[in-house]
Amino acid sequence: MKAFFEGIQTLFVDFLFKPLDLFRELELSNWWGANLVNWVFMIICARFMFYWVKQLQLHNTDPKNVQDTTAHSFLK
Repeated sequence: MKAFFEGIQTLFVDFLFKPLDLFRELELSNWWGANLVNWVFMIICARFMFYWVKQLQLHNTDPKNVQDTTAHSFLK
């Protein structure tokens, strides 16, 4: 059983986390290059947020979608 967990450790430490080690070494010489992945994710999230807000605005201005905020008739 110990070999199984050591195999998982080897998989993650020696293979899957290697790109993160490269970014960590790159940070000492170039901060912008090391944070490139973060900037890309922020740009993608900003783009989808803009799209989502635009779709919400289109949905709210549609005259077919009348929203009644009261949940029950006794709340009127």
